Amino acid sequence: MREIWEVIILGSGAAGLTAAIYTARANLKTLIMEGVEVGGQLSLTTLVENYPGFPQGIMGPELMENMRQQAQHFGAQLRPMAATRVDLKSRPFRIEAVEETFWCKTLIIATGASTRMLGLESEKKLLGHGVSTCATCDGFFFKDQVVVVVGGGDSAMEESLFLTKFARQVWVIHRRDKLRASKIMQERAFKNPKISFIWDTVVEDILDPGLGKVTAIKLRDVKTNQLSQKGCEGVFLAIGHVPNTEIFRGQIELDHMGYIILKDGTRTNIPGVFAAGDVHDHIYRQAVTAAGSGCRAAIEVERLLEAEERG
Repeated sequence: MREIWEVIILGSGAAGLTAAIYTARANLKTLIMEGVEVGGQLSLTTLVENYPGFPQGIMGPELMENMRQQAQHFGAQLRPMAATRVDLKSRPFRIEAVEETFWCKTLIIATGASTRMLGLESEKKLLGHGVSTCATCDGFFFKDQVVVVVGGGDSAMEESLFLTKFARQVWVIHRRDKLRASKIMQERAFKNPKISFIWDTVVEDILDPGLGKVTAIKLRDVKTNQLSQKGCEGVFLAIGHVPNTEIFRGQIELDHMGYIILKDGTRTNIPGVFAAGDVHDHIYRQAVTAAGSGCRAAIEVERLLEAEERG
């Protein structure tokens, strides 16, 4: 007979692991499929200072490992694999990985969203060492320094404005000659004396991985192809996020950006399927909000299964 899990959780970031802590603690048979990015985006960060309960801060990977151990302590099982296909037409739901197939009564999707990156080797090496994807998380570390924000939308303007609380100077690098951001966000950025703009320009490289820190960026004017260099101590990427929802297309209701649409808490359009964290949240994108939604999804799973058991 095939094994049927009471809940399978896709993703091992703050949302997925928090959900697992709650479901496992409620004695629900819980499986976490950890996904491609084990530990989620926090596993790529350094010091996390805004997660409650850690007055001196905690390293991102350590925080995620603590959550992982906590979920295991209550009986959740973890598998280092990602779902490659799902069949949500009927329950139990069918979840396929590369070499295994699983079935579950309920499903929590916590696959998160991936930051759009520039695709530079230097960016990978310096992520968490001067290169960041979250001003709210890391802006504090750049007091009185010169930083660069790459992007031209609302997120880029929000990041830039937030960084002016700490940085001495914020340079916005945008590949076009005008911003995509909303008018009000543009006006706020243009009025801020700490923010300057470099138009029609892309980042060619980030220096200096050899030193383990950001010292400058290489730029290319897209109209003239002229190369230049600008000194800075931080690079913030704000060119968007991509929700990890591709395998759910055609089954789960998504918005125009690909984020899961929720109804009545953490419920999706399919009864028994829930979502938590950045896979549906493109506004806050914080570890604590992801953890909170993971808790909500787990409680809703528990209540659904209890109601079904009572008949």
